[in-house]
Amino acid sequence: MTVVEVGPRDGLQNEKIQIPTDLKVRFIDALSDARLPIVEVTSFVRPETIPQLSDAEEVMRRIRRLPGTRYPVLVPNERGFERALAAGAHEVAVFTAASETFNKRNINATIEESIARFAPVVERAVRERIRVRGYISTAFVCPYEGAVAPQRVIDVAERLLALGVDELSIGDTIGAATPNQVAELCALLFKSVEVGRLAMHFHDTRGTALANVLAALEMGVAIFDASAGGLGGCPYAPGASGNLATEDLLYMLQGMRIETGVSLDAVVAATSLIASALDHTPSSRYYQAARKESRPL
Repeated sequence: MTVVEVGPRDGLQNEKIQIPTDLKVRFIDALSDARLPIVEVTSFVRPETIPQLSDAEEVMRRIRRLPGTRYPVLVPNERGFERALAAGAHEVAVFTAASETFNKRNINATIEESIARFAPVVERAVRERIRVRGYISTAFVCPYEGAVAPQRVIDVAERLLALGVDELSIGDTIGAATPNQVAELCALLFKSVEVGRLAMHFHDTRGTALANVLAALEMGVAIFDASAGGLGGCPYAPGASGNLATEDLLYMLQGMRIETGVSLDAVVAATSLIASALDHTPSSRYYQAARKESRPL
């Protein structure tokens, strides 16, 4: 039986509204209770840049950490890394892109500058035996430059691996990839990256996320990012939806008899918990169907 690892993004860091800290903590604890193996908690970016994340330390300290669950956090630089460690983080993620324009809009740095910025973070994390994930955004299409050549993704992936990252997450940031593109890029990446170190990160903007998961599964990938309710998005990717919804991914995998160890009902409950604080309805199709079915006639 195939075992697929679902996680880690909860999507809150990319919501534009301010979610109360207490509710964030309850939401993350609910995702833990759903037995997700990885729950990405927060981002240690500058609070004045993204006020929604100004409570990163408090959230990290207050969540209930279950044995066997990993709680990574995003860190953009050494300062963020220090804050994350002080808050008790044991796993971090760094992020760059395969598109220069997107990277400049997203983190105000070229790809080269971003790698130089977090190289000391990865070096120290490796030295202290802290797991590091590397995100590569716009691996298929950039909202500013159009189609991204696969070789650009390979080049960035090889740079990150050389630094010492443990895992790579390949992102279809604006949800424009198609299954054939996913299969082709995976085949190229496997020349440099062990399949067990590769994760795929799909958005469902154009309705192809689950089809892309299937293509990656057929290539042997077994790690997929998702977000409860399909929360999130990206302010620097115009029109992009949130991550592939965890509920939709779990429903498909369960129907295929692929084991994840995650409770679909508990993820729906977690999404219901956070939904009241949002300024929109969660986009997950399974969540919406489950809510309709639970209403009295």
